[in-house]
Amino acid sequence: QVQLVESGGGMVQPGGSLRLSCVASGSIFIINSMGWYRQAPGKQREVVAGSISGGVIKYADSVKGRFTISRDSAKTTMYLQMNSLKPEDTAVYYCNLRQRGNEYWGQGTQVTVSS
Repeated sequence: QVQLVESGGGMVQPGGSLRLSCVASGSIFIINSMGWYRQAPGKQREVVAGSISGGVIKYADSVKGRFTISRDSAKTTMYLQMNSLKPEDTAVYYCNLRQRGNEYWGQGTQVTVSS
């Protein structure tokens, strides 16, 4: 089993920044991908950014230029640096990991952007 624990969420004013972290533990083998998703009230969960094995990184159009995904050297901790936050970024942010055909999710961390 794999456990994912997110942290770093909170409330911030528009234009502010937050850094989310996701620590993966347990039966970690070859990670195919790690990524961040978010779900706003009344909306479907959507991908924010993904880091795929081989170094490929993808971002949703809505966050390009504002968010940056990264992983530590051990590849088991993932970060999401969020700058120039907007009210529409308000959501619960989830960490996702895929390996060996299985998919794992964290419990989510709330990000609220409001003045």
